[in-house]
Formats: sequence, C-alpha cells, structure tokens
Amino acid sequence: MQHYTFSTKGADHQSTMHQEVLQSKDAVRGRALFLGERLDLKALEKTDYLAKLPLVVTAGEQGCAVLFRYGAVVLYGLSPVEEASFLTYLKPSVVEPFASPETEEVVLKLADTEGARVENGIIWLHSFSIECLQIVSDILAKSVVLAQYEVGTGKIFDQIEPFAQGLQRTTRDEQWGKELLRQLGRTLSIQHKIVGRVEIIDKPELLWDNPDLERIYLRLENEYEIRERHLALERKLDLISRTAETVLGLLQHNTGLRVEWYVVILIVVEILLSFYDVFFQV
Repeated sequence: MQHYTFSTKGADHQSTMHQEVLQSKDAVRGRALFLGERLDLKALEKTDYLAKLPLVVTAGEQGCAVLFRYGAVVLYGLSPVEEASFLTYLKPSVVEPFASPETEEVVLKLADTEGARVENGIIWLHSFSIECLQIVSDILAKSVVLAQYEVGTGKIFDQIEPFAQGLQRTTRDEQWGKELLRQLGRTLSIQHKIVGRVEIIDKPELLWDNPDLERIYLRLENEYEIRERHLALERKLDLISRTAETVLGLLQHNTGLRVEWYVVILIVVEILLSFYDVFFQV
C-alpha cells in the first residue's frame, strides 16, 4: 500500500511538473465521492498542495485529488489500488462518514476545440490544467451531493406520505408528533447543507480570477442539470416541511382543545360538588 507524505516547500514547482504529467495524457479517469458530512482539511492545507479553493493535492504516481470541505473529493488519474490507498489516508479527515458514499465516474479527454462538451460520460476539455480540473470537480462534487440528498429526501418523502394521507381520516394520533419532528429536523438539515455549506447554485470563486473558464462551467452545469435538480430538491423539501408543519399544527390544536375540555369538565365537577354541599348537607 502506498504511503502519503507531503513536504511543505516547492508547491509552485510541483504544480508545474504535475500539470506537465497530466498534459502528457490523452485521457484521464475521474471519480467523485461524497464521503461524509465534512472534510477536515487543516492538515492538508499545510502541506505541499497544488492549488487552493478548492484544495488540490497530488495522489498516486501521476494523479491528483480535489477536496471540498463539505465532504466531497474528486480523484483523477488513480489506479484502483492508488485510489484505495488515498481514501484510507484521507479517512481520519472525514467527519461523520457515510456508510455508502455516493459516487460518479467520468473520463476526461482532450479536445481540439475550446470549451467543453459531455458525451456518453466523457468530458472533452481543451486542457487538463489544474484550473480546468477544479472547475470540473466543482460540478462533479455538486452532482454527487445532490444525488445523495435526492435519495435521502425520497426516503423522507415516502415516510411522511402516510401522515398526509392520515389527515383525511384523523389528526388525533399523538404518536405522529415525535416522528414528524424528526422528519422536519432532517429536512431542515438537508436544506441547510445544500444552501449554506455546499452552495449548490453559486459559482466557484475560481471564476473571478479565470473568467475564460466560465463557459466551461456553465456548459457542465447545464449538462449535469445542477440548477434543475437543486430546484426539484428544494420543492420536495418545501413540501415535506409544509406537510409536517400542518400536521403538527393540527395535533397541537387538538391537544389544546382537549386541555380546554378537561378544564370545562373540572369546572362542571366543581359546580356539581358545590350543589351537593348546598342541597344535601344542609
């Protein structure tokens, strides 16, 4: 198994050499993984990285890895053995790892023309520069994040559907309360992650310094339907939230009515006892 050690000097030189290695290839295999809730990159940021925002480090003999704080990593040019070795090395940095990480594979090929296009799982680029890899990685990382939460939201949707159907019959089952609160919490957590942490529909900061790459980014964003999938996910999450809030509101309303009836009954009992004292114990 390969062991990963990083120096803290010579980042610019290594970055140049690494780009030359990638440029010597006509095709590069890439694989995106959503490993966990978060990646702790503090240690890696102190090493001999190739680029930042997002962080790029060397991996394997002739490959590299692009890492995102929200838990995604995209690997390029690694053999299966090198990939397994790098993921093992990265494991201590994964916060709350997923049991079954969402993955997506792609092949990058050099094209004679400017811009980018996607055909049958192949992304054609005019260059394998670090900046191009960062842009492609941003899209692939967002795609696996969306895929993970699309599956999770689908499960929540299936679990909360019986509650919506139950509204047609009764709203007096207090056992719904805790489960609805749990589902509502999961929904709000997903919304927080895709909007606040991942920033799905925001353009990467890299484009501010490299506006010439915006066309590639927009093309890939369209090909992977990032905005459309984000919108569909937001609609489902909003529907789940409104359903849970409605049912919880009705449950609380029924609980309030029940308490009011208890008070009325207690008042009636008190009145009857008073009458008893007045008329039968004179």
